Amino acid sequence: MTISIWRFAHLSIAIIASLFLIIASATGVVLAYDAAQENLQPYQSKNFEQLSLAETIPTLKKNYPEITEITIDDNGFVLLDGSDLEGNAVKGYIDPQNGQFLGKPLVKSDFINWNIQLHRSLFLKETGRFIVGIVSILLVLMTFSGFVILLKRQQGIRHFFSKIKDDYLPQYLHVVAGRLLLLPLLFVTLTATYLFLYRFDFITKTKTQAVTTAPNNHQKITVAEFRSFKQTKLSEVKKIEFPFIEDDPEENYIIQLKDKSITVNQIDGSIVKTLPTSKAEVYENMNLKLHTGRGNWLLAIVLGISSFGVLVFIYTGFAITFKRTKNKISNPYTAENADIVLLVGSENGSTMGFAHNIHQQLLSLRKKSFVTTLNQYQVFPKAEHIIILTSTYGLGDAPSNASVFEKRLNQCPQLQKIKVSIVGFGSQSYDDYCAYAEKIQQKISEKEWAEMLTPLVKVNDSSPNDFVEWTKAWTFQSMLPLATASSFYQQKNQALENFEVVGRSEIIEETTTFKIILKPLKKSKFQSGDLLAIYPKNDHTERFYSIGKVGENLQLVVKLHENGIGSGHLYQLKKGDTLKAKFMRNEDFHCTQEMKSVIMIANGTGIAPFLGMIEENNHHADIQLYCGFRKNSKLTKSYQQFAQEQKEKGKLNRFEIAYSREENSQYVMDLVRRDEDIFMKQIQNKEYIMICGALKMQRDIEKILSELCKNHNLDFEKYKKDGFLLTDCY
Repeated sequence: MTISIWRFAHLSIAIIASLFLIIASATGVVLAYDAAQENLQPYQSKNFEQLSLAETIPTLKKNYPEITEITIDDNGFVLLDGSDLEGNAVKGYIDPQNGQFLGKPLVKSDFINWNIQLHRSLFLKETGRFIVGIVSILLVLMTFSGFVILLKRQQGIRHFFSKIKDDYLPQYLHVVAGRLLLLPLLFVTLTATYLFLYRFDFITKTKTQAVTTAPNNHQKITVAEFRSFKQTKLSEVKKIEFPFIEDDPEENYIIQLKDKSITVNQIDGSIVKTLPTSKAEVYENMNLKLHTGRGNWLLAIVLGISSFGVLVFIYTGFAITFKRTKNKISNPYTAENADIVLLVGSENGSTMGFAHNIHQQLLSLRKKSFVTTLNQYQVFPKAEHIIILTSTYGLGDAPSNASVFEKRLNQCPQLQKIKVSIVGFGSQSYDDYCAYAEKIQQKISEKEWAEMLTPLVKVNDSSPNDFVEWTKAWTFQSMLPLATASSFYQQKNQALENFEVVGRSEIIEETTTFKIILKPLKKSKFQSGDLLAIYPKNDHTERFYSIGKVGENLQLVVKLHENGIGSGHLYQLKKGDTLKAKFMRNEDFHCTQEMKSVIMIANGTGIAPFLGMIEENNHHADIQLYCGFRKNSKLTKSYQQFAQEQKEKGKLNRFEIAYSREENSQYVMDLVRRDEDIFMKQIQNKEYIMICGALKMQRDIEKILSELCKNHNLDFEKYKKDGFLLTDCY
C-alpha cells in the first residue's frame, strides 16, 4: 500500500497546487533571467574581494567629498549617494578601487516589477504571500514524494542514474527532469519555505542586545588608520552611513555588515556600539539571496531551469495521468460470464496499454474478454483462460494495483481448470528484472486449478518485439490468432490513410475467395508481408490482412465469411471507392535481399504476401512456393499462370500445389513430407522457411518438420529460435 500512498499524495498535491505552481514557476523563470542579466552588468570592481574599508573610503572621499551613504548589493555593485568635487549630486555605481563613475542605478522594467509582485503575493498582498508560502510547502512535499516514487521506480539509489528505458516522451521527460532537478528543486522550495515561515513569524525572531563602549578619546587619526576599517573587507559590507557633520565627535559611521551592525567613531576609529544580527535574520538574508540567485548568474540560471522544470513536471505529470485514465478498459462482458480474463499489474500505464490491445483483438474474435487489475482478482466461473500481464515495481515488489493480489489468490480458488499464461514487464538493467512476474508464476503454478499454457515470457523495456514472442506462443497453444507484428504493439497511434479501390475480382465458382487491389492516395512505404488494418465499423474494431505489393499498389486475397465484418466490408467495395486504413509494419515477415534461399508455404488467402514477394524478387533468390487449396478453380489457375510467368523471369524456381477436395486429395503437409530431403537441406543449411495462412496449418507443418528433423539429427527448435522460420498465421 505504501506505493499507492506516495503516488496518490504526489498526484493530489500536484492537482491542488498546479495553478499556483504554474504562476510561481513561470514568473520564477522571468525573475531568474532578470537576476542573471543583472549580475552580468559591468559594475563590479576586479579587486572587490580584496579591498578593505581603510583603502576604499579615502579614495572615494577624494573624488566625492560629501558622501551620504554607500550601499553594496548582492551583485557586489557599489552604489554611492553623495556629491562630486564640483558639488553636483551623484547617485550611481562607482568603482571602489579608483572612484570612477560606472553607471546609474538599475531600474527594473514594469514587466519585471509585475512579475515580482505576482511571484511574491499574486497581487493579494499578505493573503497572497501566505498562499504562495503554503504552495512552497506543498512543492517540498511533492518533490519528496516524487523522489520516493523515483527511488522505487529505479529500484533503489544504486540505480538512480541508470539508463532510462525508451518510454513515451512525457514519461521519459518526467523521469529525466526528476533526476536532474531533484536537488535544485529542493533548494528552491526549502529556501522559499524558510522565507514564508520567517515572514509570518513561525520562526522566532530573537531580539539582540547592543554592546556599547566608550570612545578611546585618543587623538584624531585618519580613516586609513582606523583599525576596524583595516579589518573589514568591502565584500562583507551591506551599507555604510557616513557622518552628517565631519569632525563632530557625536557623529559616527554606521556600518551594516552581514552578521552585525557597528557604529565607528569618526575621530579615532574605535567601535562604540555593536548590534549583532539575529540568526533568524541572517538565515533569512541568506535564504533570500539563494532563492533569488542575486549575486550569482550561474545560480540564477540553475534556478531558472528549475522553475522551467516545474512547468515540465506539471505538463508531463498530467500527460502521464491522462494516459493512465485513457488506458482504462471498457468491458462489454462481466467477470461472471467472461471466458478469457486479462489481469493487469501496471504502475505507469504502459502494461495496461498492451492489455488493452489484446482485449480488443479478443473481442474482435468474438470472445468474451474481460480486463481488470490484479487487485480485482476473484472467482471467474466461466473462464477458460487467464492472461496475466504485470510489471515489477521497486525491489521486486508488486505494482500498486497488484498489492493485494497474492492475498486474494489464496482467498478465491477457481472452481474449474483454467489455462494460465503470464507476461512479465521490466528492464534488464535492474537486478529484479520481472521478479514479481516470476513470483506469481510460482504461486499460481502451485494451484490445482491452474494449467500453465505457456512459459513465462519477459518483456524488456516494453519491447513490442519481446511481446510478440508471447503472442506467437499463446496463439500457437490456444489456436486463437493474435497479431504477431511487433509494430501492432507500438504505443504510438498511427494516422489512417485513404486507399482507392482499383480492382476487385468476383467470387469464382465454389471458392469464397476474392482479390482486391488498393492504391494508396499518398506516397507510402510498405512491403509484401506487412499488414493492412481496416476499421469496417468505423470504431475500434480492427481487421488485419497480409499485403502483397504489386508495383505501387497493394493486393489482398480475402476469404468471404458469412456475416464476416471485415471480409464483407471489403467485398462490398466497388472500383473507385475509397477505404480508410493504415499500414502495420511486419518486419519479422519480410523477404529481404540477404535471403539467398526461401521456401514459402501457404494455404488459402495466405498466398497474398508471397505473390508480392516473388514479384519483388529482383535479386533472384532461390524461391520455392508450396500452396494448399480446396479445389482447382479459376483462381488457382491464375496462380499457376502467375507462377509460370515468374519462373520465366527467374524470380521463382519451384511451384507446388495441393488440393484437399479434388481426386487424389492432398494437403500442403503431404507435399512437405514428400519433399523431405529438400526441407531438411534447407534447415541444415540454415536457409529460410516462411509460413502464411491458417494457424492449424502452421501447427501441422511445424509438427512434421520437427519429426523429420529428429530423423536427421537436426535441432528444429534451435532453427526456429535462430530466426530462420518466419510465420504470419491467423
